[in-house]
Amino acid sequence: MIAAAPPVAIAPTAPRRAEAGAGPRAAVPMRAPRWWQTIERALDTVTGARDNPLRNLGALGFYFFWILTASGVYLYAAFDTSVNGAWQSVERMTHSPWLVGGLMRSLHRYASAGFSAVMLLHLLKETLSRRFGGFRTFSWLTGLPLIWLTYAAGIGGYWLVWDRLAQFSAIASMEWLDALGIFGEPLARNFVFPGAVNDRFFSLLVFLHIGIPLLLLLGMWVHIQRLSRPAALPSRRLAAWCFGALLAVSVLHPALSLPPADLARVPVQLGLDWFYMFVHPLMYETSAQTVWWLAGGATLLLAALPLFARGQRAPAATVDPLNCNGCGQCVADCPYAAIALVPHSIGGRHRLQAQVAPDRCASCGICVGACPSATPFRSVAVLASGIEMPQLRLDSLRARLRAALAPGPNQARYVVFGCDCGADLDTLASRDVAVFSLPCIGMLPPSFIAYALRRGARGVVVGTCGEGDCAYRLGAEWIAERLAGTRAPRLRRSVPRQRVRLVAAGPGQSLVVAAGLAELRTQVDSPARLEGEPV
Repeated sequence: MIAAAPPVAIAPTAPRRAEAGAGPRAAVPMRAPRWWQTIERALDTVTGARDNPLRNLGALGFYFFWILTASGVYLYAAFDTSVNGAWQSVERMTHSPWLVGGLMRSLHRYASAGFSAVMLLHLLKETLSRRFGGFRTFSWLTGLPLIWLTYAAGIGGYWLVWDRLAQFSAIASMEWLDALGIFGEPLARNFVFPGAVNDRFFSLLVFLHIGIPLLLLLGMWVHIQRLSRPAALPSRRLAAWCFGALLAVSVLHPALSLPPADLARVPVQLGLDWFYMFVHPLMYETSAQTVWWLAGGATLLLAALPLFARGQRAPAATVDPLNCNGCGQCVADCPYAAIALVPHSIGGRHRLQAQVAPDRCASCGICVGACPSATPFRSVAVLASGIEMPQLRLDSLRARLRAALAPGPNQARYVVFGCDCGADLDTLASRDVAVFSLPCIGMLPPSFIAYALRRGARGVVVGTCGEGDCAYRLGAEWIAERLAGTRAPRLRRSVPRQRVRLVAAGPGQSLVVAAGLAELRTQVDSPARLEGEPV
């Protein structure tokens, strides 16, 4: 590597200046703060990226919900929906032979805590990463009602036990609702004297405790509608770890009831569930009106965040009907369900063509890497594929690659394809190393790797985001499968795999890519060379 010469072909990473005439580059998705990334990477060393709970918060939410559902069905079968029988039926389950009922109750209790915990962590991560505007607005806004539904279902579940904690929570909740001033009679009066609560109240509670989680499930389904291949379940290993942790806590610290509710007495000392009941002491320390202002204000602030999302909106992908054959590969590979097949606008021998929904498009370019017509080997003066990114057209990428590999004293011997969202690769550029950065590495058609080697490159490094941390969800996974030959479009079998390196490196990990390039250089330039390969 000769460092004295200027770089050959550098595609600057956003937000650096884009190539002249190429238009604005895709806005790089916001990342979590560096301290959060440090925690995630530290946890990766223990669990691996695939099983890291901080990288699977959404999947864990669904997993805990299904545990809640299964345990809740068991508990409902043995529950007595009457004011006099509710507490006794829960006690019978808790202390049943072999403690099966008690175990199921504890699993239900701690799975609900797990669900609320991963929900809040997911909200925190997305907020810190500023992932609430643009193409993510729909997912963000549909996720906010889930917070209210989660707490409504959780608090209502405690009421069903009808012990003194349930009594306190019911009275506190009614006092909070009374502060709205929309009810003719104060709701709290229904809990201030013996006999005020009847069986119909418990029938209503059971109905709500079943209906609210069903609404929650519907909301979760809507929440992921603009995601392709959403992770609805964690890996088997992570699922086993979480279930084992729930079992251990359930055995070591089982959920137990307090004495039965007695409306003639006011509970004095209680052990609260701070996951769900923090609002009660907060109300008594301040006022019911203050808590309403805090809850309503926080909800409105979160709902308004997409209005304050900064950053220029990059152009959406565009479809060229002349080159689109309606194969549907871009539809299958789009991470955000932004592409659909519609009747072909030109007709001819192709019935369908792709159509992009601009408001859903992330401008990542993964669809370009999926298009079978996106190959630089086509003998056309201007390379145009079935779907393109206006800010970085394939013809421009091919022209720059040709210039970098043109024979002469400045010919590049190695090519590095990187990702705007991954490691900064500018430091790798030199006379014999050409660096190209794409909005997402999933935008890279595998044929460009074969093309680079055909035109004289001795090796190609493909740098992705860190493992399990693709900024556009599926880009790193798709390019890995394409190079492995398990996903179309596939890297040609004739391409010597020894000359290609796939390196995962996130922001601040450019040395990892540099090490991969050095390893490839050593292998390719070794005296033994690559047996059976033309050099």
